[in-house]
Amino acid sequence: MSTLRALAKAQALAAGVAQPVATVRHLHLSPRPLVLVPLAMAGEANAPLAALVGTAPDDARLLIVPQPRNRDQRFAFAAELAGIVLPYLDSFRGVSEAVAVDRGRDVRYRYVDAPQLLLPNPGGLAFLRLFGRSTRFRRPDGEYPVHPSVPLLGRWLTFFAERAEHPGSSALLAMTEALTLHWATGQSAVEDLHLPAVLGWLDPPPGLDGVRAAARAEDPAVCPPAGPATDPEFDNKVLVPAIAAYTDAADDETARRSAYAELERALRGQLAPTWELMWRGVGLLAALPPGARVEGRWAGDRDAFTAHAEHVDAGGGPQPRRDGAVAAAVRLHRLERAGTSYAVQRAYDDPLVMAEHRLTGEAFVGDVTLADPRRVDDTGKRPVLRPRIQVVTTEPVAVPVGATLYSTARPGQKAKVVFLTPAADGKTEVVLELSGGMGRGLTAPPGTVPEVGERLSLTTLSDAFLPAGAFPDPAETPWTHGGPPAVATFDQSLGPADPPGAGAGAGVGVASTPVVGPSDGDPAEDWA
Repeated sequence: MSTLRALAKAQALAAGVAQPVATVRHLHLSPRPLVLVPLAMAGEANAPLAALVGTAPDDARLLIVPQPRNRDQRFAFAAELAGIVLPYLDSFRGVSEAVAVDRGRDVRYRYVDAPQLLLPNPGGLAFLRLFGRSTRFRRPDGEYPVHPSVPLLGRWLTFFAERAEHPGSSALLAMTEALTLHWATGQSAVEDLHLPAVLGWLDPPPGLDGVRAAARAEDPAVCPPAGPATDPEFDNKVLVPAIAAYTDAADDETARRSAYAELERALRGQLAPTWELMWRGVGLLAALPPGARVEGRWAGDRDAFTAHAEHVDAGGGPQPRRDGAVAAAVRLHRLERAGTSYAVQRAYDDPLVMAEHRLTGEAFVGDVTLADPRRVDDTGKRPVLRPRIQVVTTEPVAVPVGATLYSTARPGQKAKVVFLTPAADGKTEVVLELSGGMGRGLTAPPGTVPEVGERLSLTTLSDAFLPAGAFPDPAETPWTHGGPPAVATFDQSLGPADPPGAGAGAGVGVASTPVVGPSDGDPAEDWA
C-alpha cells in the first residue's frame, strides 16, 4: 500500500466516507456490459447453484440448479447460460475497422467494439475461470454428451478469465477491484472484497456514515453475500430444506413445481440485492471521466476479442490445461510488460497517481523560469535542435545529472538533466536539454518547447514502446522444457542408456517418453 493510499484510508475512517484516489476512470466502461452474479454450492468443487445475468438493471434473468450435485442439471445450467452469453458476444461481431500495421504497408481488421463482463468480486472471477475449465473440454457426442454450446461457452469464459489477468484490461472486471482502484475506504483490504461493505463507504444510506453502513452490510439478513459463496445460516435454514423438498418431490409433479418455485424465490432473494449494488457501482464509475489512455488499452481488448473469435471460427482447439515452458515464459513476459506500461499510463493520466511517484522521488513538479527554444547543438556531424529550459522546484530532486526525464504534457519528448543547482528557500534549479517531439528542422514548432511560466510534471517513468523479448522455439528447448525427448541408445550389456542429463540415481532402463498422468485426457475430471 502506498503512503497516499494509507493516508486516504485514514481520512476515510475519520470522515466516515470513502476518499477519492483517482481523478479519472482508469478502465473502460461499456454502455452495455453483461453483469453476472454467480452463486456456488458450499462444499462442492465448482457446483453452480444459481446466477443472475443481464445487460440492464431491469433485464435480470435468474438461472438456478435445483440439485447442484446432479451433473445433468449442471450442464443444463451451462447450456442455459450459454444461451445468454453467446448471443451477447455475437452482438459485437457485426462491424469491423481497418487498422494500419507494418508502418502503413498493410492493414488488419478488428471489431469496433467488444463485450465486457462485470462480476461482484474476485471470488466470482475465480468461479468463472474454473467453470470455463470444467466445460471447454466437453463434447456434444460420446459417452456423456452435452449441448454443443457448452464447450463453446467454456472456451469464451476461459478467454475472459485469462484476459482479466492482463493489467489494464477491461474485458472482465470485478466490481470491488474497480471501485477500490478509484476510492479508498476506511476498512482493510480483506473487507474491501465485500461489495456491500465497499458501497457502504462509497454511497452510504441516508443517516449513516461509512463505518455504520459497512457494519450494517456485514449482516447477511440485511444484505446477503455477493457470492459466489452463500451465507452458512441461509444454507442450513433455507437452502438445504428447499433442495431436499425438490428432491423428495420427484414423483409428484405438483409438489415438484411448488418446491422449485420456493427454491427460486429463496435464491432470487439472495441475488437481487447484489444485482442492485452492481448497477450502483456502474453508475459511480460512469460518473468519472475516462483517462486519456483508457481507449488505447480498450483497443487491446478489442484486438484480443477479434483474435479469439477468428480462432474459434477457424475451428481452433480449446485452451490447453496448462502452458508449456516457452508459452508460460512468453505469457509471463507479456503480463510484466503490460503491468509496467499500465502503471506508467495511470500516472500520466492522473495527477493523484503521479503524486505517489513524487513521494518516491520518481517525479517532481516545477515552474519553467528560463527557456532557449532556438538553441542548436552543432558539435556533431550535423547541427541538431536542442533547446534548453530551466525548471525551479521546491520538491526533492532524486535524479542525477545525465538522467532522462519525461513530461506528462509531452510524453514523446526527452529531457536530459544538464545541471542541478540548489537555490534559496529550499528550491532546486534544474537545467534540461530537450530532444524529440519537435520535428526534424532547426526551428521548434509552437507549443513543442515549454514556455516561461509553464508548470511541468517531470518523471523518470516512460510511456515509450517496450520491445518484446526473444524466446526459443519449443522444439529448440531441452526435453525437460518441452523439447524433443532424448533418444535412448541400447547397450546389450546394460540395457537402454540413461537420457542425457540424468544424474546419479537414475536407474538403468528409464523410458525416454514423458509420462502422462492418469486420465489426462478425460474431461470428466475437470469437475473435481
